[in-house]
Amino acid sequence: MSTWDVLLWGAAPYVVIAVLVLGSLWRWRYDRFGWTTRSSQLYESRLLRLASPLFHFGLLVVIVGHVVGLLVPASWTAALGVSEQAYHVVAVGLGALAGVCTLVGVALLVYRRRRTGPVFSATTVNDKAMYLVLVGAILLGLLTTVLANGVTEGYDYRATVSPWFRSIFALQPDVALMVDVPWSFKAHVLVGMLLFALFPFTRLVHALSGFAAVRYLFRPYVVYRSRAATRPRRGWEPVGVPGQRKGKHDAPRPARKR
Repeated sequence: MSTWDVLLWGAAPYVVIAVLVLGSLWRWRYDRFGWTTRSSQLYESRLLRLASPLFHFGLLVVIVGHVVGLLVPASWTAALGVSEQAYHVVAVGLGALAGVCTLVGVALLVYRRRRTGPVFSATTVNDKAMYLVLVGAILLGLLTTVLANGVTEGYDYRATVSPWFRSIFALQPDVALMVDVPWSFKAHVLVGMLLFALFPFTRLVHALSGFAAVRYLFRPYVVYRSRAATRPRRGWEPVGVPGQRKGKHDAPRPARKR
């Protein structure tokens, strides 16, 4: 176990977590109006209508797969009656499908951003760096899922990478588990950590706004006024104010619904 192993698998994860948390808090405190995807739907919507759902669907499945694969121990799935072979087949199948959907979706988004003039003009260096790291993480994820576990003899990452990942949150990182991990898995982990470090400072931060959407479930009803109950007011007719004596030119008040 070298010094680089200690730095990459023992210290770097905590640096990334600190940047992710503190960077998100800083962004919310000082750049709340920039907490957005900077939507470009007004410039082009035909290709976006296909690329965006495809990308977000694939990404959602990828996130769920990573949560199950990294946080759920193998003994738990075995206790539920899921054999290692069944888990392997489902993980490779869903992982490959989700990875392809995510890759095709982000490829269409990049193509749209490059070929649509106003969208490309609104693209910043920050966006280009984010897309580069994001595509790299997706490609390495497909490499580890399809090639390492689907084409070759396979590698049981739940015996090394997953316990190492869980040991980080226990504040006792087991660096030795990552020493003999194949290079493709190591590269995927490193690019993933870089993506999380960049997360608070890119448009990806809008994903955290999903937690605020919970308030939508408890909002009051929006009451709409019926068009049949009102008469369109002409532009030259005075609106009137409450308590004012009604004149012959004042617009009639709409009837209240009981």
